[in-house]
Amino acid sequence: MSEESMTMSGSLVPLRRRSGGDLRPDVADGPVPLTRRAYIETYGCQMNIGDSELMAGALAARGYVRVDAPDEADVIVVNTCAIREHAEQRVFGRIGQLQAVRRDRPEVVLAVTGCMAQRLGPRLLERSTGVDLVAGPDSYRSLGELVDSIRSGGIERGQLLLDLDEDENYEGIPSLRGQGASAWVTVQRGCDHRCTFCIVPYVRGPEKNRDPAEVLAETRAAVNAGFVEITLLGQTVNSYRHGDTTFARLLREVARVPGVRRVRFTSPHPNDVDDGLLEVMAAEPTVCAQLHLPVQSGSDRVLKRMVRRYSRAAFLAIVDRVRKRVPGIALSTDVIVGFPGETASDFEQTADLLRRVRFDDAYLYRYSLRDGTPATRFPSEDFIDDETAGRRLSELISLQREIQREIHESEIGNVVEVLAEREARSRGDLLGRTESNKAVVFPAGGTAIGAFVDVRLLSTTGATFIGEVVP
Repeated sequence: MSEESMTMSGSLVPLRRRSGGDLRPDVADGPVPLTRRAYIETYGCQMNIGDSELMAGALAARGYVRVDAPDEADVIVVNTCAIREHAEQRVFGRIGQLQAVRRDRPEVVLAVTGCMAQRLGPRLLERSTGVDLVAGPDSYRSLGELVDSIRSGGIERGQLLLDLDEDENYEGIPSLRGQGASAWVTVQRGCDHRCTFCIVPYVRGPEKNRDPAEVLAETRAAVNAGFVEITLLGQTVNSYRHGDTTFARLLREVARVPGVRRVRFTSPHPNDVDDGLLEVMAAEPTVCAQLHLPVQSGSDRVLKRMVRRYSRAAFLAIVDRVRKRVPGIALSTDVIVGFPGETASDFEQTADLLRRVRFDDAYLYRYSLRDGTPATRFPSEDFIDDETAGRRLSELISLQREIQREIHESEIGNVVEVLAEREARSRGDLLGRTESNKAVVFPAGGTAIGAFVDVRLLSTTGATFIGEVVP
């Protein structure tokens, strides 16, 4: 089996043990004292943030406390993203930088996890000296055991753990969250869609939906730990279904957990925005009037090549239905420019869609080819040159910034409820978010992280509001 097929099929590479080595050298029956240190660095999407908290929990069960600097750690975990080439190049550079820690302390274990680990597999070990463990998204349950075995000499460095497990939902491993007001709760892993540009189904496997009882139990635990905002996570989160529990029903039940003040979810698929979901969003006061709708392109021809399974007209009808059922809702989106075969007319249709919908926010990207995705099989002449793709991206960014500035300027003077999330960069200020997910900087005064305050919006930088607390 070739390296590529081994990685993409999710095969498990057998552990290479040292003679007489024990894979589980110090497994305890009860709680393990936190005597060792783990540093976790996260790249990519909200799913990766949630996975890093999960890995922190798995490592804590083996006695590892999370620290804030790699030079303090006994194990360094780099949790990676494979969506775009730029993200992967950043990781390779970071792995090189982290070798400085290993030069002074060669016993430190360096693990690379996540989607890039799953995608590249053995090539990560070949290209990056000093990587001790490469683990894909379904392998985190064993992370602590493997790290301990490497540190004790029970198994060799340079391990690969790439099995995709259709039953792995990580039940029983509590996430170890940091300080703050918001908690990520994963309800779905993997994806059943096969968009031609996307690597996710190949590195995270098919869709797996968690038991709703477990989701509710995790939500209650997060609230008991002091979190007041819950964000439900999934690759296409609103396609969730477990038995007779739809996503709309799950969302309603989470929204009604005592102590939950706000609920969000990401990232939904436009095709699964149904009346049941909109009914819950309109009726439940804790569900935020904010929705992310990734359109990717405004051209029917490009959408068909992407296998998005909706047309431009269908997407616009969804937007109209959402705004009718949830008045005042804030909408955001994802857009890819420079997709293979995109013409100037296709691009203009995308720009026109942005002008028509007027999203409150948009995440705009230039197409990045990912080995193993169907888009790589398009004819070479279809691929857009870097100069053209870059120019189109710049034009779209300028357009969206102007739209966002106009929307934000229309909101100046409003008094809005803001959840204080963290200290702002400006001394003496806090940064928080409105129900519509708008960032607001305001004087801290006596406001605590996790508190809700009324703030008058005074001005905007374009992306962020400046405000003052209303007594």
